[in-house]
Amino acid sequence: MSVYSHSDLIGRKCQSRQIMRKQIEPPTSDINILLQREDTEERQMNLQGYGHVFSQNPLNRGEKERRDEAHLAKMAKDPSSLFLLMRDLNLLININAEPSLEWVDQTQLNVRAISETPIFLGIHKNSYRYAVEVSNMEYSDKSLKADPHLRFVDVRTCGEMLSNIESGIAAQARMQLLWHKKYRFCSVCGSENQMKRGGQARKCTKCDSDHFPRTDPVIIVVVHDGERCLLGQSRGRLQNTNTYSALAGFVDQGESIEEAVAREVMEEAGIEVKNVKYHSSQPWPLPYSLMIGCHAEAATTEIKMDPEEMTDVKWFSRSEVIESLNRKGDALKVPMQIAIAHHLIKAWAYSEGV
Repeated sequence: MSVYSHSDLIGRKCQSRQIMRKQIEPPTSDINILLQREDTEERQMNLQGYGHVFSQNPLNRGEKERRDEAHLAKMAKDPSSLFLLMRDLNLLININAEPSLEWVDQTQLNVRAISETPIFLGIHKNSYRYAVEVSNMEYSDKSLKADPHLRFVDVRTCGEMLSNIESGIAAQARMQLLWHKKYRFCSVCGSENQMKRGGQARKCTKCDSDHFPRTDPVIIVVVHDGERCLLGQSRGRLQNTNTYSALAGFVDQGESIEEAVAREVMEEAGIEVKNVKYHSSQPWPLPYSLMIGCHAEAATTEIKMDPEEMTDVKWFSRSEVIESLNRKGDALKVPMQIAIAHHLIKAWAYSEGV
């Protein structure tokens, strides 16, 4: 089974973040908004246990509301409802001093004659929130020049620029829109599917088969033997760098998380493991994965790497890892903070519950 590419797991630090954000002292009103955001993020982090990027979505997904299609259609026309615009799977954001998702109302949609059926994301602050796809004709780059702070940004960069709360919404919107684009037709009979439950399902117009959004579970694990941890480098854009990450791969059908960890580590590194422990999880919207972060003890230590999947697998000392986390030394580079791999490595290095 092929490894889940580390180039897909690791977010590269967005250099434009420093360029786009103006280094200014916000006015008092903005400080209050920031404090409210921090309070909300703290509550969300306590709820989910660990504050990963993409994993603090605050929306109430509206299970009861989704049962009434007519109500969702009515609320899509309500003045209080807000819409997140997406073009070519990129999200419209405001890159002002504090970058944020740019929500628009029904009036703004009407001005541009946008008629695409919106996808219901959930409810937040008594407002129904939707995602809607727009075209280059409806929202061209030229049309955005009236407000230079608005631009369409890919979801990986959103994860680096936005708060964790807003990046979680961005991840949900991108994954759901991509799923609808890819699964327009029934996999049973080939007929066209129709969106149901505000976008949380599709139903075949001919054979009535139900289809639900796809989520691909991926284990990602830091294996250790005490004072060393096992990190690898898979084939892809990082193989010519000195960046090493946690081993990772898709969970197979009929396989537990623990079994997937043991199999993937054996396939990639030839190492047997024991005492697999869950750490945390992270939605990864490229395309629709759920990263399941774990730690495991090594039962054997001799590396027998599979060269078809990996370019290198090594043991690194705790001191080498800590130096890399502190951006000191050249022996090792670890993934950036956007990736769950960074936090798994950090948790082991500083003995945080491992």
